[in-house]
Amino acid sequence: MKIGIIGKLLIAMVVGVAIGLFAPNWCIRVLNSFGGTFGQFIKFFVPLIIVGLVTPAIAESGKGAGRLLLATMAIAYISTLLSGAYAFCVSDFVFPRIMENTLGSLSETKEFPAYFIFKIPPLMGVTTALAVAFIFGLAMVALNLPNLKNVFNEIRSAVVLTLAKVLMPLLPLYILTIIAELTASGKLVVVGGESVKIMALAMAVTTTLLILQYIIAGVITRRNPFKMLWCMLPAYLTGWGCCSSAATLPVTLRQTRKIGISDKVTDMVIPLCSNVHLSGSMANMVVYTAGFIVLGGGAISLPNYIEFMLMLSVIAVASPGVPGGVVLSSAAIAESALGFSPERYALVVATYMALDGMGTACNLTGDAAIASIVDKYFRKDPSGNNYAEGS
Repeated sequence: MKIGIIGKLLIAMVVGVAIGLFAPNWCIRVLNSFGGTFGQFIKFFVPLIIVGLVTPAIAESGKGAGRLLLATMAIAYISTLLSGAYAFCVSDFVFPRIMENTLGSLSETKEFPAYFIFKIPPLMGVTTALAVAFIFGLAMVALNLPNLKNVFNEIRSAVVLTLAKVLMPLLPLYILTIIAELTASGKLVVVGGESVKIMALAMAVTTTLLILQYIIAGVITRRNPFKMLWCMLPAYLTGWGCCSSAATLPVTLRQTRKIGISDKVTDMVIPLCSNVHLSGSMANMVVYTAGFIVLGGGAISLPNYIEFMLMLSVIAVASPGVPGGVVLSSAAIAESALGFSPERYALVVATYMALDGMGTACNLTGDAAIASIVDKYFRKDPSGNNYAEGS
């Protein structure tokens, strides 16, 4: 019996919880050894995905590639900032009415260090990979370099083969290892009703945010937003399970194509947005920090949060692919813009990490909404003209 990706992910999550509850400590440590090594491979492979998919996609998009890139980045950046503004408005309205001015406590968690983890340093960083893709892709458009195009097309074939034969088959097992460790360590259970309120509001904000993104995309593209959302469910579940945009990227690419987005737009927009479109992470960070400010008896300040969101939208670009990367890289700006002490921010980190996959799921699933908008205006008809130019 053939089991689809959703079934495999759900089975992996259920089995992971069972292992975390009943397996001995050595079993969790063995799983962490695999999970840590596989995570290293993912971080190594992400820059290759960007170079292998984005570069030839830019080259094949013709002279409109520059405009496509600028349009994608502009939409992604605006979406990220508006998501933070939406989360701020909801938090400012809700938290003072439901929260007490006392900090909730978090349970102590166990540690299950891996027996070994093979280090696989990436050939380049994510931002370097994006720069390489832009430079070579736009150069091939401007100079018409057929030999270089063939090289990057072969790199793309190798990347696609690795995605299909290595990453996708092992992804459910990777998710199983993460769920098992979270269950065994007790990180899935956060003590204190106040902390639960923060997580519940964050979940409500990211869910409604995702629905709003697809409704807007549906209105612009004249597609059924709920059918698009249903098609993207495997990517959403993968993001929840593995808490990593890098691990979720292959599923997002596949499901975006199933929506009907052209391959050229998909191969360029989805890897790009996985690093620059961080609406879910932005919304989560605003909700979590606002919740702990109110718990500490403070007031949520709009000017402070404007500074926080502008800085976060830039710094967070370097964090995709690492579970919890956004919250960890945001410590400095939370201290400078919002006045968090290191001890207080540690509570934000602990609570955020309990449901880190929520932001990842929203980020990557929302990327397809942006891709559908970009596809409407940059997809080419059989005559080779852009629809936008022909209208």
